Amino acid sequence: MSSIRIAIIGCGGVARGHAWRFRNHKDAQIVALCDVNAESLERFRAEQLKGYEPAPPLFTDAAEMYREMRLDAVAILTPHTLHFGQGMQALEAGCHVLMEKPMVTSADQARRLAAKAEGSARILVIAYNTPCTPEFDFIRNAIRNKTLGRLELVNGYLCQNWMGWTTHTWRQDPALSGGGMSYDTGAHLLNSVCWSVESEIAEVFAFVDQHGSPVDINSSIHVRFANGVLAGLMVGGNCPAEGTALHFVFDGGRIETDGWNGGWINVWRGWEKWKYPPITAVPQTPNDNFIDAILGRAQPRTSPRNGIIQCELMDAIYESARSRKPVSPRVGTDEHG
Repeated sequence: MSSIRIAIIGCGGVARGHAWRFRNHKDAQIVALCDVNAESLERFRAEQLKGYEPAPPLFTDAAEMYREMRLDAVAILTPHTLHFGQGMQALEAGCHVLMEKPMVTSADQARRLAAKAEGSARILVIAYNTPCTPEFDFIRNAIRNKTLGRLELVNGYLCQNWMGWTTHTWRQDPALSGGGMSYDTGAHLLNSVCWSVESEIAEVFAFVDQHGSPVDINSSIHVRFANGVLAGLMVGGNCPAEGTALHFVFDGGRIETDGWNGGWINVWRGWEKWKYPPITAVPQTPNDNFIDAILGRAQPRTSPRNGIIQCELMDAIYESARSRKPVSPRVGTDEHG
């Protein structure tokens, strides 16, 4: 396979970065664009793929695109609740799939999509930032290998002025978004924790504030993982001072890091700061890893299992906030009577 023939589905704002990364990858070729809005398609190709040869054809119907084009892979960059149907369609067409977060918006859909991917022998990865960073590669291995002892606690926050910039957009329409800040930008923080801890979720207790909007804006989330790790996480969507931090507390040390992009890290062994921890992995983007995984050069850094666990977490967050009780994601009801 000389290059991976990729179609981009969904040509909105988030697609710009994906198009730039694919057009500059030596082993990728953008061969089609698909969006329900013909004007958006024309504008996207003119602005984001100016001078790109051959210019990819435009489609407003994905079924037509699959019939007419020979595709190896697709990048699904559409509103969240569309991911499930579009992902199933792409896998049925024999394509590998890179999907923007969240994978889907219910645990049942996540399990069905994961089974479809497994049965089709195609790669399905989710475009999370932190799993592709050297910092989180170090963190996950430190947890696995007990480099700092046993992980006991995780604490973190992520905040931005999400409510302001998403007003009057699909992100605050539950029919398209499936949820609010926690399912959107906050998903980076939540996945960073779940991806690193590598455990099923045993119990969730959450509070949510919608600030009068149709979706969650602020969330305070408490998680007990099946392996005993406890986590307290805060997602804030009404703060102009954008930022994030994530803390992993071990019985032999601790780690502080950027839970959004893995852009910085501090490590302590015992009471002493580890000045030069051995962070040696090569940084990648999710797009790089997707191409490498298709070509057999690397393992996918995310998998459908990550999507399942995040959807189980989100289902439990919303159910706990509604019922005001702890919820077990596996059974969907509270364990306290």
